[in-house]
Amino acid sequence: MVNVDPAALVESRLDALLAANPPGSTPDSRFWAAQFDLGLAWVHFPVGRGGLGVAPAMQQVVFDRLLAAGASISNIRRNLLGYGMGAPTLIAHATDPQLSRWLRPLFTADEIWCQLFSEPGAGSDLAGLSTSAVRDGDEWVISGQKVWSTFAHLARWGMLVARHDSALPKHAGLTYFVVDMTAPGIEVRPLRQMTGEAEFNEVYLTEVRVPDGNRIGAVGEGWSVSLTTLMNERVAIGSNPLARGEGPIAGAVSIWRRRDVSDSLRRDRLMRLWCEAEVLRLTGRRAARGAMSGTPGPAGSTTKLQWAELNRRIGEFCVDLMGPEGMLYPDGYGLSIPDQESSRHHSHQMRFLRARANSIEGGTSEIMRNILGERVLGLPGEPRVDRDLPWSQIPR
Repeated sequence: MVNVDPAALVESRLDALLAANPPGSTPDSRFWAAQFDLGLAWVHFPVGRGGLGVAPAMQQVVFDRLLAAGASISNIRRNLLGYGMGAPTLIAHATDPQLSRWLRPLFTADEIWCQLFSEPGAGSDLAGLSTSAVRDGDEWVISGQKVWSTFAHLARWGMLVARHDSALPKHAGLTYFVVDMTAPGIEVRPLRQMTGEAEFNEVYLTEVRVPDGNRIGAVGEGWSVSLTTLMNERVAIGSNPLARGEGPIAGAVSIWRRRDVSDSLRRDRLMRLWCEAEVLRLTGRRAARGAMSGTPGPAGSTTKLQWAELNRRIGEFCVDLMGPEGMLYPDGYGLSIPDQESSRHHSHQMRFLRARANSIEGGTSEIMRNILGERVLGLPGEPRVDRDLPWSQIPR
């Protein structure tokens, strides 16, 4: 067997991709399909599954080269839940037929994915969920309610965890499914936020029939499969492929320059925020490089926590710099149901309001601190008196 240098392999595939599909003249969907076929979607995935079987660190090489060439990577933003959470979960737990069916259209954003985990009575305590899954031959009949499902109104597929056995302890009685969001019995209702947007949704499932072929992992392994999704979610949220100075901090710098602020105290505040943003970007890159197929470590919780807190502080700083203008709301509070691209056009005031959700979505900041305290610092965990009780006996 001839050993191939991974860096040379990635670069040669990039050369071939860009030569055959010039950015600017190639439709995005065709470009992304070619990118997947050349193994440049997730380079650490197996050959034939959008990858090359090389170290995940090489994915940043792909991002940098594509951005420099003017190619679009907006498929990641359009289908962030699919790209950052669904694909790693599938590659770790799905069967070959499932991988063949779902990975390619997921990457090209032809099929959007959403997450159906949280419930009105089971948010931070995901294992306490009550949505039921009853086996009926080669199908499962699923009924329940999910909430805070981002872009469920656009999704074709939903990652769902349901309870198949209420007599087992809460972590043991769960099974993981991929649900067709167009199936009979699924109703998506928008949740209007204080920004006026409704990117989050309630999802009602009434006797939805899901083929057993859409089950991910074995019956009863829903908790371990869902951990793969959750840990990858935190990496995906906190490690977007940004260049230095991009993202929310770019807005703060833009306002500063436009208003020609000479206040030394606020200049110091801006520089502190810029340095924190750069530390977060580099930490996110490190977390992404360490995220092999399977479940990443707690580094994802570090970046997710810092991302949420930093976005809030940057939003506050931008509104402060704007003075009286910051109290206005040009976007208006009328109900708006956004598409995947709408976040580009948000005003600074909307970003200020939207940042409040960052400390909740993907796991609250309190949960992130618990994970870091227990799994990184080795501190004692909170008392969990219901871990071994049958779920049906836990007071609710």
